[in-house]
Amino acid sequence: MSIVPPAPPSLQELRKEIDSIDEQVHGLLMQRGDIIDRLISVKQTQEVGSAFRPAREAEMMRRLVQRHRGILPIDTVESIWRVIIATFTYVQAPFSVHADLSLGESAMRDSARFHFGFTVPYVAHFSAAAAVEAVAKSKGDLALVSATSSRTPWWIELESQGAPKIIARLPFIERADHPAALPVFVVSRVADSAMVTEVEMWSVRVSGWNAEIARALSPLAEIVAVPDTAFDGAALLISITGTTSLDKIKSALIEAGASVRSSALVGSHATRYTVTANGTPRS
Repeated sequence: MSIVPPAPPSLQELRKEIDSIDEQVHGLLMQRGDIIDRLISVKQTQEVGSAFRPAREAEMMRRLVQRHRGILPIDTVESIWRVIIATFTYVQAPFSVHADLSLGESAMRDSARFHFGFTVPYVAHFSAAAAVEAVAKSKGDLALVSATSSRTPWWIELESQGAPKIIARLPFIERADHPAALPVFVVSRVADSAMVTEVEMWSVRVSGWNAEIARALSPLAEIVAVPDTAFDGAALLISITGTTSLDKIKSALIEAGASVRSSALVGSHATRYTVTANGTPRS
């Protein structure tokens, strides 16, 4: 006697399942909002400035990638979670995103909208220095500036105690064809306990800078360099991970023929998380 397989569900039944899931997702988002409302009362967030928590966000995004499966692209999941996080952070303590458009508008705007959505106010500036200055005058705003190149050494304004610092680098999840692939630093003033220090950012000013010295340092760290003609040198923004150290960088500079004039810690951020084209973590 043959067994007749059960009939596949109808389109109407499947759509009812989708509607039920949508209602549950909406309900959970409202429940999250209720918890944030209680959190505001407990922490009195408005009195301490920015509610941005880079360390917590980095851990949340790591868990997101590790548990993700199925046909939904990881880019979509990342964007949904980024907007959820940014919006609820904004609800706790309103802030604006100040974007440096000096190297192009469309890519920077895409990055801002992908990571912070449309609820958070977006303010355009024509230079990194202007974006950083706006954040320095604010209570808890963020600045987005290029992480790979610059026309001016904007990071020098982060050297003094009490100044805003680099707190993140986006996108946190990196992969080929990312829809918001522009590498950007996030600059803000947040509590020291909220920082993540896997990658330290140092402002180093040198004399005697040239292309040969730049090539000598490239295997050791990521460096953004802006010429400083007044001292025949350069202002450097150096990313230092656990595999190297500031002393090692300074030694390499001196050995290559440069003179180190000054150095200052100007922030830190989480190690970037790289995934393959199909969305799985890459070791």
